Amino acid sequence: MGRKLEDFGKLALEISAKYKGKIQITPKAPVRSLDDFSVLYTPGVAAVSQEITKDKDLSFRYTYRWNAVAIVTDGSRVLGLGNIGPEAAMPVMEGKALIFKFLGGVDAVPLPLGTSDGDKLVETVKILEPAFGGINLEDIESPKCFYILEKLRSLLNIPVWHDDQQGTAGATLAGLIIALELSGKKSSEVKIVLYGTGAANIATAHLLNKYGVPYKNMYLIDSAGVLYKGRKDEDKLKTENPWKYELLKETNGEGVTTVEEAFRGADVVIAASRQGPNVIKKEWIRSMADDPIVFALANPVPEIWPSEAKEAGAKIVATGRGDFPNQVNNSLIFPGVFRGALDVRARTITDEMVIEASRELASHVRERGPSLDYIIPKMTEWEIYPRVAAAVAMKALKQGVARRSLSYDELYENARKIIENARNHMSSIA
Repeated sequence: MGRKLEDFGKLALEISAKYKGKIQITPKAPVRSLDDFSVLYTPGVAAVSQEITKDKDLSFRYTYRWNAVAIVTDGSRVLGLGNIGPEAAMPVMEGKALIFKFLGGVDAVPLPLGTSDGDKLVETVKILEPAFGGINLEDIESPKCFYILEKLRSLLNIPVWHDDQQGTAGATLAGLIIALELSGKKSSEVKIVLYGTGAANIATAHLLNKYGVPYKNMYLIDSAGVLYKGRKDEDKLKTENPWKYELLKETNGEGVTTVEEAFRGADVVIAASRQGPNVIKKEWIRSMADDPIVFALANPVPEIWPSEAKEAGAKIVATGRGDFPNQVNNSLIFPGVFRGALDVRARTITDEMVIEASRELASHVRERGPSLDYIIPKMTEWEIYPRVAAAVAMKALKQGVARRSLSYDELYENARKIIENARNHMSSIA
């Protein structure tokens, strides 16, 4: 793996130097003579502006805003790199923009911001709202990311999404739906250990609860051990990380106080903590219930190698890596979710919309034939993205958070064409 990382890094430097970045802005309206500027710019553009002054929502009809998403970061928690700052985060955000376009047909603009102050970041994004149809928060440290997401969702009238939270949670749920079915386990009855209490697992806990897993059946573990009522740092958590504190109050129905107790008899472990190996111990897995499910999602080295998890008795193992079966990948979620949200001009992305995306991914797996090594689609299964988009858009319509109404067939076909055109264009680049 070390050699592969070196090779990928060398190629990344060469390609970044060759193309001087990964994205650019390309006009889509043709210009054949100077007269065209009289229509595209002044004086003709005044008619468009005057229409928008009558109804601001017309900016989604007459400008590129309908398909534009800002990728906002402060570079404080970049995957595998840590707090590297906004400038160094730009190549990662460019890569994210590339995926947005290739898999969702979405025009995403990287916006690394030169502040680590959560309130300033919120203020900046609020000011930028008229320019975009959605906001994707990326690689912002916990717990600041929770505050920023909640604040912006309360202030903005466009979708605000934190991929490290909602994207990871949605992909995890998609894989878990099929894993539970293959194991003959019910979501309302399973005992789940969430190893790690950063952005990913806190969001996953909330989404699993919305899906039907009782909080009392969840056991969260952070660097200090199991969350339980009466833990010595409970008052400190209440002020410094209220999001973790709320889960401390709601989860761990048995009141267990040790990691070993939490794992004993558990059906599922979802690890989103630090790089392994040997973070999750084989003896913990041996103590779990029959046919346990292990999601070891740290990258690039999972908390436990799949082979070791299987040796310890795991029935199904998923990781965050593409060279093992069952890759739990955010890229299965966010392109389709944003495609669907943008196509109906959604005002927000609800948990129910994310669950709908997860269910659509699970349906796709059922149709193709699930197995222990196939519980979630691969990124190469292009047909899932318009399906996710249409399903998410329909849920937005049902929940009353959409500005625009279309039928399922219209939404699916529209998404399919946009995504296919984007892929064809990007594949033709020399």
